[in-house]
Amino acid sequence: MAEVFLKLENIKKSFGGVQALKGVDLEIKKGEILCLAGQNGCGKSTLIKVISGAHEQTSGDYYLEGKKVEHLKPIDAIKAGIQVIYQDFAVFPNLTVAENIAMNNSLMTGTKVMNWKNSRELALKAMEMVGAHMDPDILVERLTVANKQMVAICRAIINDAKFLILDEPTTALTKKEVENLFEIVRGLKKKGIAIMIVNHKLDEIYEIADRLTIIRNGEYVSSGDISEYDRARFIRDLTGHDIVEETYHPEKSQEEILKVENLSRQGAFENVSFTINKGDVIGVTGLLGSGRSEIGDALFGIAPADSGKVTLKGKEIQIKSIEDAIKNRIAYVPEDRLTQGLFLDRSIRDNMVAASINKYFHGGKLDFKAIADDTAKWIKEVSVKTENDLVPIRTLSGGNAQKVVIAKWLNTDPELIVLNGPTVGVDIGSKSEIFDILHDLANKGVGVVVITDDLSELVQNCNKIVVMRNGKAVAYLDQAEKHVEENEVYDIFSKEGGEE
Repeated sequence: MAEVFLKLENIKKSFGGVQALKGVDLEIKKGEILCLAGQNGCGKSTLIKVISGAHEQTSGDYYLEGKKVEHLKPIDAIKAGIQVIYQDFAVFPNLTVAENIAMNNSLMTGTKVMNWKNSRELALKAMEMVGAHMDPDILVERLTVANKQMVAICRAIINDAKFLILDEPTTALTKKEVENLFEIVRGLKKKGIAIMIVNHKLDEIYEIADRLTIIRNGEYVSSGDISEYDRARFIRDLTGHDIVEETYHPEKSQEEILKVENLSRQGAFENVSFTINKGDVIGVTGLLGSGRSEIGDALFGIAPADSGKVTLKGKEIQIKSIEDAIKNRIAYVPEDRLTQGLFLDRSIRDNMVAASINKYFHGGKLDFKAIADDTAKWIKEVSVKTENDLVPIRTLSGGNAQKVVIAKWLNTDPELIVLNGPTVGVDIGSKSEIFDILHDLANKGVGVVVITDDLSELVQNCNKIVVMRNGKAVAYLDQAEKHVEENEVYDIFSKEGGEE
């Protein structure tokens, strides 16, 4: 039996009067891959910080390789072989690959002057260990997201990592990049490294995990071999209730909401056409660089199309700018909600009316009561979980923040809403709630376009699918004509050349 590397018993953590962890147990063995799952806001990040010494638990016992540890500091955790790779990777974009990889080693040895030759040799050694192929002298800012992640992994293992924590490592990766990452993770497992992956995508968990631990609302829920969890149990343990997952099939309607004809933009996409009728939720998918996101940018006027025709509710419209899109009652939920969709330090109330503030001016004065009333209405309608509407957005979980972005645009009474990656970084419970909102909008006659590379949510929640490849719409799939499978979509958009 493999030796236990880390064991936590009844870990609790409070911040003032708020209890973030209410009693969490966790155990991981050497040479094992454990997935930690939980909805956004359940305490996963706090638990990681306790493990890595960034936070000290309020109570509970912490054991490393059988020895009880007290007052753990981050440097102690690093010396013990614990390495955390967060979602932003914590790399230095203005330094080279070699400099980034050697950074931790310099910290551990107390070196104050960079030895360029040694740094390069360390980097090449680390890359060889994980099978990564990068120029050690290139600036990290020039790397893809996947390669930045490889730099972070190389930096971790070069310092004799015994326990590697990957926090939501697949969020910004393509399917092929996820496969490459998992191959590297399996290689590290064979070397005897304990690995914990924070993830709530069940398909990926099944593919990579040996065991699964689930926490909810700061409390331990369950743990076991991955074979013990079917999809129903996973969802029930994660959310506390059953979620019925059914493929979306709206009632057939001839009422046309949006018609796009031969939409083109040089260098991005060409001759893209599709129609949305009442009830339709149309998904646009393809590999990174296929033109999928650029279609959304064109419909909202961020990067307008050069040619083509757009008809909304029977009226041909011109979209040459964002102002044109908003004037024609088009809403857009961006892929990066944190930097493009929200004002993080402002309240829910301020964010909720940011796109519709003009309608609250009466006689040169803001109607604050109307703002408060509408905010309360939308919080209820889209089920934002919050103590009140005056808390800053940055205090919300990913799913609740995304609901605020959607509600902000719904408050403009849109006729078309375009959503780019609407559930990135959102837990399964909030995903279901978000698509319930979108399905309801579609059935009320709002045009809904979802741009995503998450094939499971695509085929489950979109009754029509446009598949993009090399800037062209290479397939139009309709669930009413034939049930669409994930593999079918992937085979279409990855054909002829794979990753773009």
